[in-house]
Amino acid sequence: MTIHEILKMGDERLLRMAQPVSEFDTDALHLLVSSMFETMRSVDGAGLAAPQIGVDLQLVIFGTDAPNPRYPDAPLVPRTVLLNPVITPLSADEESDWEGCLSVPGLRGLVPRFSRIRYTGFDQYGDPIDRTVDGFHARVVQHECDHLIGKLYPMRIRDFTQFGFTEVLFPGQEALADD
Repeated sequence: MTIHEILKMGDERLLRMAQPVSEFDTDALHLLVSSMFETMRSVDGAGLAAPQIGVDLQLVIFGTDAPNPRYPDAPLVPRTVLLNPVITPLSADEESDWEGCLSVPGLRGLVPRFSRIRYTGFDQYGDPIDRTVDGFHARVVQHECDHLIGKLYPMRIRDFTQFGFTEVLFPGQEALADD
């Protein structure tokens, strides 16, 4: 498998609008998905979007099979491949929580997200996905899908006093520092 380099904030490719996936169940797509999961696991990520590795497609992966050292108190999220996603907030209610990003290493910020969403799209085989989720699952999906529209989580922060280096904000929590 291939472990990809993850682009960092400042790389203009992270600011583009990703293109829809038009062909499903291809060898190239399956290889891309496998290598994205390998890349995500190699850095203890909770999700990864194709634009983060320089691939201009509406493709995100996310999920945790076991507790994630970067989010030790978060519930497990089913391993998911989501292409051409559409997110629909189910109310205006928001929750703020700390987020990090593999493309913004070493930093965390308090980010508001919709509390409850419905997301639809397709898996890598072209089969439809339609889920209603809340909490951490909803946060992960919104975070990853933001990458498909050229947004990084710092663009969502409303109070920059709640944004900083992980080692300063959370001293003694070394596992969080490897964002």
